Amino acid sequence: MFNALVMEQDADGKATPHIRQIAVDDLPEGDVVVAVDYSTLNYKDGLCLSPKGGGLVRTYPHVPGIDFAGTVEASEDARFAPGDKVILTGWRVGEVHWGGYAQKARVRGDWLVPLPEGLSARQAMTVGTAGLTAMLAVQALEAHGMTPGQGPVLVTGASGGVGSVAVTILAHLGYEVAAVTGRPDSDAYLRDLGATRIVPREDLAETVKRPLETETWAGCVDAVGGAMLARVLGQMKYGASVAAIGLAGGADLPASVIPFLLRGVNLLGIDSVMQPRDTRITAWNRIVSDLPLSRLERMERLVTLNDLPALGADILRGQVQGRVVVDVNA
Repeated sequence: MFNALVMEQDADGKATPHIRQIAVDDLPEGDVVVAVDYSTLNYKDGLCLSPKGGGLVRTYPHVPGIDFAGTVEASEDARFAPGDKVILTGWRVGEVHWGGYAQKARVRGDWLVPLPEGLSARQAMTVGTAGLTAMLAVQALEAHGMTPGQGPVLVTGASGGVGSVAVTILAHLGYEVAAVTGRPDSDAYLRDLGATRIVPREDLAETVKRPLETETWAGCVDAVGGAMLARVLGQMKYGASVAAIGLAGGADLPASVIPFLLRGVNLLGIDSVMQPRDTRITAWNRIVSDLPLSRLERMERLVTLNDLPALGADILRGQVQGRVVVDVNA
């Protein structure tokens, strides 16, 4: 028997979290059993921990946790053997398939990637889906011509998980990073990660009537969407790109097509959930080389399964800074 955070639904359809003892036989089908070392907290996890499951959870009881890192305990997949260190992010694990908020998980081998050399399980979860998404965004911007020296690169939602890692990676690669935040107490934190300029959220929070403003940004990693993304599109330099990774500010996009037509701006959608295995491995290897691991401790907060219900609510309110790492064995 082992511990798991289990969401259970009552007769009124409200789901609540409970720490339960479960067995391997209780786990859903899969061909690899992993002894989980660490998980993490992402925005989606906050939704899955909410009373209605955020529209992501289909059946109850349910174990959330869209990320985990650990050690293979048993495997019917020839690519993995007991003792192998592995990472799982995405594939709708923690949403429709039981996830990492337990001391063990059973999943498909297709969903796992090897833990890269030089990265610990705890560091991998400090990175997690948020960091993987940030790296995929940087790679997409690079593929569309972004290089250091072209001008400042904007990161919206900079004090959140994706933003924190994006700021760190971009600064390490030599970019001038402008970080957008609505939290004045995050200024020192973001500068410590490498931001050279802090942009108050209210400066970009509202759309304007003009479809084009002064060309300012050589690239952008956008975690906010909504009105802020619409505003940023009109401030991009000619031929520059925005990598859209989130919608904390809303799913609507009240934008004009003018920036695309007159400045050749590119809007790049970034998905980390269904990325092919080879793409994931490439991104994780780049994380090892391009994300200063010494800076991970500055953005990390270590918690236990018992802390997750409150933190899930906090992350939905935008009150979580940096990355939350879950020690499922504590």
